[in-house]
Amino acid sequence: MNTFSTLRAALSVTAVLLLPLAHAATMPKADYSASKSRISSDYKADKAACQTQTANAKDICIEEARAKEKVAKAELEFAYSGKAKDGTKVWEAKAHGAFAIAKEKCDDQTGNGKDLCRQEAKAAHTKALADAKLGRVVSDARSDASQTKRDADFKVAAEKCEAMAGDAKTQCVAMAKSNFGKS
Repeated sequence: MNTFSTLRAALSVTAVLLLPLAHAATMPKADYSASKSRISSDYKADKAACQTQTANAKDICIEEARAKEKVAKAELEFAYSGKAKDGTKVWEAKAHGAFAIAKEKCDDQTGNGKDLCRQEAKAAHTKALADAKLGRVVSDARSDASQTKRDADFKVAAEKCEAMAGDAKTQCVAMAKSNFGKS
């Protein structure tokens, strides 16, 4: 199924490109609450729109509404907190949602075609979750590397200050601490 390959590729590329931006700006509490209410209202409207459909089309529609709500909530949490962990949860929510929808779409098929469809959906889901985890690991590694570099630069600056004496040395050490986030 080409759909799953495309989904997996899109999720992978997007996760790798966007997860380093885990320092997202946080939003005010009032905006957070309003957005949370809007997401809830949108879900209810989307779910109500599904009532006009029948059989598996209705089930697919409901799964799409659920997935949309879960992803929107995860994105809202990430926008509110700006934590890398919440950024990973966005990609996990997208993977879970895509998997639930794909499984529901497989119900339109029968026999071996249905089994193959479900296996492909599961494989795409597993790969998307692995990509989300990889993004989290890369983000953590970048953070650790950044801290290590900052510590090394501070040691060099502090060593340069050792050659000085008196107020010049005190000012140099204070400046180095200020520049490299040391207290």
